[in-house]
This record gives sequence, structure tokens and C-alpha cells, in this order.
Amino acid sequence: MKSPLHEASILARYSLPLVITQVGIMTLGLVDIWMVGKLGSTALASVALGDLWVAGTLLVAMGVLLGIDPIVSQAHGARDGRRIALALQQGVVLALVLSVPLTVAWLLTERILVGISGDAEISREAHGYVEAQLFSIAPHFVFVVLRQYLVGRAILTPTIWVVVIANLFNLLANWALIFGNLGFPALGVNGAGIATGLTRVLMMIALLVWIVAFRLYRGAWAPWSRASFSLRGLRRILGFGLPVFAQVGLEVWAFVLAGFFASHLGARELASHTIVLRLASLSFMVPLGISIACVTRVGNLIGAGERLQAQRSAWVALAIGTGVMGISATIFILFREWLPEQFTRDPEIIALSASILPVAAAFQLFDGAQVVGCGVLRGMGNTVPAAVFSLLSYYGIALPFGWWLTFHRGVGLPGIWWGLCIGLGAVSVLLLYWIGRRGPARAVPARVEA
Repeated sequence: MKSPLHEASILARYSLPLVITQVGIMTLGLVDIWMVGKLGSTALASVALGDLWVAGTLLVAMGVLLGIDPIVSQAHGARDGRRIALALQQGVVLALVLSVPLTVAWLLTERILVGISGDAEISREAHGYVEAQLFSIAPHFVFVVLRQYLVGRAILTPTIWVVVIANLFNLLANWALIFGNLGFPALGVNGAGIATGLTRVLMMIALLVWIVAFRLYRGAWAPWSRASFSLRGLRRILGFGLPVFAQVGLEVWAFVLAGFFASHLGARELASHTIVLRLASLSFMVPLGISIACVTRVGNLIGAGERLQAQRSAWVALAIGTGVMGISATIFILFREWLPEQFTRDPEIIALSASILPVAAAFQLFDGAQVVGCGVLRGMGNTVPAAVFSLLSYYGIALPFGWWLTFHRGVGLPGIWWGLCIGLGAVSVLLLYWIGRRGPARAVPARVEA
């Protein structure tokens, strides 16, 4: 069995391009917040509220598509190209199907947000921001499937370049459409939504062209056939994807509901919450990249029959993910006033953000452990425990405790974040215990049905 240092070097090689990719994807959203923030606190709060709805729907639905991860990574380890091709094709079918209900949900944005936040003006602007992105739902889902198809086979460079190009395009498109440059009308918040949608379409086209142009499908392709639409095959992916959908949904909606809690405190509290959440999400991209690398590495090893090495790889990934988040925590504490100043000039929003950044720092270690732990389970194809742990921790502990601190004890915005911190701690402890008792050493290889 290879040493922990050997595993660390492999995980580092896999993780670096994935971290760059995830940071690049998160930067797309940060640009929206940064540029819209120049329009004032109301515009910033509108995009913040719209982003909550997008995150609570788009990111959650993506969880279903991640059901191809264990199939692709383990089939790659077993050198089964046809199984990889079927997983890709069936993933694309699911991507197109999923775009329909999500389109309906986004068309109802204003009605839903008014009911939740109670602010008609901000909800109306948020609806325009979300509705402007409707055309990008299906392309984004197809991009996710293509990305996971490559990642599961340890082909990592193309997505980096696609994300770099997308960031440059998004920056230019936001500048043109929000403020009315390059001959375009000044569309404000709606312009930010259109720019985001166009960027998603560009990412799908660019990655597809890259795959075809450089023949990255070699050894992992079969012609489309009836098997590509097989209900048994789709159910197999759903068997892995639905628990991921549940786990991601429970986690994302815990943060979305926390954002709605903040919206009841006021527009500035919501803006502050969103700024800090964006910063925490940016730091989260590092362990998320490690987590995705762990899915690939653990899945490849299980597919190759090396389960004990997969267990060792899991522990090494958990140690790295937790360690890097210690660096993020330190940055949040040392630069708690400078960081929010990059998004707004409102002194009250800056002060509120600075008050909760140390709390966000406190849960960085837990966040690193839990996301890598979820990656281990995805690589195993055993995604149900993470969903159960998320339900218990976020909805049994984090949200009730955060609500009590915020609205009953008068702690205000920091109370929401302390609740999230304790919930993340509970999830990470449960995942570590599960991996220790029933980790990759006992995994059963995944299959795809034709």
C-alpha cells in the first residue's frame, strides 16, 4: 500500500486545477455582487435575494447530475469506456429533463420571494435578475455533466481554461450591460442577470468544442442508442444522484433560509450576510476542489479493486481539506474590515460584515471536513448517510439554534452564523465517524444499467 505522502501528492495534482476551476466559478458570482454594489444597497439586496433563490434551486438540482460521479470514476478505474459513455449520455438526458421544472420555479421567483421576505420592491428586482437567466438553465446543466465526465477520468485542464475565458467574458458583459457601455443600454440588475446567463452558455459551448476538437472522448465513447435513454440506466444515476440532491439541497437551503432570516433583520443585514457568505463560499472552493479530486481518486481506486488504498486516500484528503481552511479562518479574522470594503462603501454594511467574519472563520475547519467527507461518500457511491447527517445537523441544530439566538436572545446577525457554525460541526463529526467505520475499505463498486 502506498504511503500517505504518495496519496497527498496525487491529491494535490488532482486538486490544484479543480481548486482553480471552482474559485473561477465562484468569482463569476462575486463580480455580479461587486459591480451591482456600485448601484446602491437596494440593488445589492435585490441581487442578494435573487442569488438565494438561484442557489436554492440551481445548485440543488445539480446534485442529481452528480449521480454520474461514482459511475464515471469507478468505470475509469476499471477501464470500462462504454460504461463511461452511457453515464455521460444519460446525464445529458437528465440535464435536459431537470431544466423544465427549474424554469417553472424561476418564473415564480417574485411571488415566492415576496411571500418569504415580505419586501415587494426588492423581490420584484430580484425576479428580473433571475428571469434574465432563464435561457441558461439547460446549457448550465449540460456543462456540469460534461465537466464531471472529464473530472471522473482525471482530465482537469480544459475546465480551467473554459472558466478563465468565462470570467473575462463575464467581467466585460457585466460592465457593458449593467452600466450601459459599448453601446448597450444601462440595464442595472437585469443586466447582471443577462451577463450571468450568457456566461453559462459560453462555458457549455467552449467545453463541448474543446472535448470534440481535442478528441477527449477517446476510450470513453459509444454512439447514442436506445441504451442512452434507458429507464433502468437513468434510475441507476438517480439512485446515486437523489441522495446527493437531498444532501446538497439540505445544506444549500440551510444557508438560503439563513439568508431569509437575515432579510427579516433589514436590507443592510441581508447585504452584509451575502457579502460574508460570498467570501465564505470563495474560501469553500478550495476544499471543494479537494473534495472533487477525492471523488475521482477514491472512485478510481475502488474501481481498480484497491479499497484499502482508497481508505488511506480519504484520510489524507480530509487532513488536507481541514488544514487549508485554517488559513482561510486566519485571513477572515485579520482582514475582517478590509474584505467587506471591497464590495460596498456603506459603513453600516461594512461594520455588520466585520462583526460576523470571525464567526465565519470559526466554522471554516468544520466546512473543510464536511465537504471532503461528502466527496469520499460520493466516490464510494454511498451518498445516503451525508443526506441524513445534513438533515439532523442543519434542521435539528443549526437553524433552530440560529433563530433562537437571533430573534429571541437579541444577538442579531451573528446569531444566524453561530447556528450555522454549530450545525457544520455536527455534520463533520458524523461524517468522520461514518468514514472511520464504513469507509472506502468496505465499498461496493457502482454500476450503470443499459
